[in-house]
Amino acid sequence: MIRVRFVSGLLAVGMVTAVPACGVAEDRATGKVPVADKVPVADKAPVAAMVTQPPPETLSPLLEQALPNVKGKTFTSAIVDFPPAARAVPHRHGKAFVYAYVLEGTVRSQLGGEPVRTYHQGENWVEAPGAHHVLTENVSRTRPAKLLVIFISDTGDKLKIDDSHG
Repeated sequence: MIRVRFVSGLLAVGMVTAVPACGVAEDRATGKVPVADKVPVADKAPVAAMVTQPPPETLSPLLEQALPNVKGKTFTSAIVDFPPAARAVPHRHGKAFVYAYVLEGTVRSQLGGEPVRTYHQGENWVEAPGAHHVLTENVSRTRPAKLLVIFISDTGDKLKIDDSHG
């Protein structure tokens, strides 16, 4: 009985999804615009437009300490959490030297001028001061990813500077 209800539910979902798609294809084939499509664009919010932005990562500092033997430099450690499908905005870490270690999940990363690389739990990479981080994303749509990141930066500098959007 449970199987019958489950299959019936799947069929209902399939019908609801397929019927509007078929109607749109049929109207496009005849060249006629359905009345619903004559509604001003501002009044409609397509489903795809509501889900186009991937979730952001979050950086949680663990320790920040001036290096006693290197004047003007600070050691910072942080955990970067990537929810499923999260992607960081392209960014730089100023003049900081960066070390990243994958604690959990799988992360795809690319520095400017280098190929895209995929890092799994237990793998790591470094970023030279001034490097442009053009891609950082959690490759999984269902599982989180987590990095331990170490920064050696000029004391007082911002640790992450997102590319401008303008």
